[in-house]
Amino acid sequence: MLVAHTLSSKNILLIIGGSIAAYKALDLIRRLRERGARVRVILTKAAQAFVTPLAISVLTGEHVFTNLFSCSDAQDINHIRLAREVDMIVIAPCSSTRLAKMACGFGTDFAGTVLLATRAPVLAAPAMNPAMWNHPATQRNIAQLTKDGIFFTGPENGEMAECGEAGEGRMSEPLSIVAAVESLFVQLKGFLADKHILVTSGPTHEPLDPVRYFANRSSGKQGHAIATVLARSGAHVTLVSGPVALADPTGVNTIHVETAQQMRAAVLAALPADAAIFVAAVADWRPVAIASKKIKKQPNFGQISLNMIANPDILSEIAHSKRRPQLVIGFAAETFDVLEHAKAKLFRKGADWIIVNDVSRRPDGSGIMGGDQNKVTVMSCDNNVESWPQMDKTTIAEKLVQRITDFFKDKSGEQM
Repeated sequence: MLVAHTLSSKNILLIIGGSIAAYKALDLIRRLRERGARVRVILTKAAQAFVTPLAISVLTGEHVFTNLFSCSDAQDINHIRLAREVDMIVIAPCSSTRLAKMACGFGTDFAGTVLLATRAPVLAAPAMNPAMWNHPATQRNIAQLTKDGIFFTGPENGEMAECGEAGEGRMSEPLSIVAAVESLFVQLKGFLADKHILVTSGPTHEPLDPVRYFANRSSGKQGHAIATVLARSGAHVTLVSGPVALADPTGVNTIHVETAQQMRAAVLAALPADAAIFVAAVADWRPVAIASKKIKKQPNFGQISLNMIANPDILSEIAHSKRRPQLVIGFAAETFDVLEHAKAKLFRKGADWIIVNDVSRRPDGSGIMGGDQNKVTVMSCDNNVESWPQMDKTTIAEKLVQRITDFFKDKSGEQM
């Protein structure tokens, strides 16, 4: 039977975890190679109790990686290079232990370091006893990893080979995993695959002296979530981030800045772009002069005066630029007359959409800058107003990215 080369030129790294289901990985390798993929394998220490490096090497025609500190492995290729060379990482079987290590960011073995270093999409095929799968800790880890952008296929209902129990926890069959790999490549290519999207995130810090700065209360969580979902949707994403306590999103070109002037320069350097999403809470003002030494508090001196100057209005500048992206989206944080101020900002800045949220402290806990939940209203220049219910910032990012996708689909239809 001839098999179409649906994965031709794809470079797939298979991590085989410690489970009796590891024997299925041998067939999975064969199925992936039939479809044209190059398959390299990391065989964890626990997996070697079920399958041998020799068997894997014969099937792949490649060196098998087994030890983070192996001299032979290090001479062949290091974990950073391996993480960056692949188009996708598949973990099959993926044990409960591996899920826990991934959720906590442990890089204690070769597989863990590669997973931390990669920018490629990761597809996990869990395999474990039904009680382990349904345990709250495992489900908590799954929720965290899904939020982090890990994709899953399975597990399925069936009889467990190692214990005779039946239920949800059986690893998906090799052909099902192959189908998930093919589907994920199609999904990631997506409608935004040829789009360059610029995102700003976080606050800016405007120095007053060597130890103090003027800033807004932004965590960067929303901007980073949007950049993450855009990358997962196939877009080429440039993220210009102010100072935040967040990891750089996987698959995103992240540029770190501190001040509004630095953010403006990075944004201009990142153009041209198909869309620009200005999520950053840029400080509106900066000191006219920065003190070279710490400003000391003087005895009996209860007040201090600061001379401030307006920072560049990056959103307005880009929206009115000759290099204006096709879609310009701004964010607004307001504490009163929220919709009125947002509408005025929308037209004053020249944006296509404004995403506004009320950052006054509300009883439901939404709106607090730095929180994980938000409640926003989307306003567009054609006077459309759409209020979204309270949801976590990742879900807001997913809804916004879908709206962006629909925008470009409509534009594509107009051009046909």
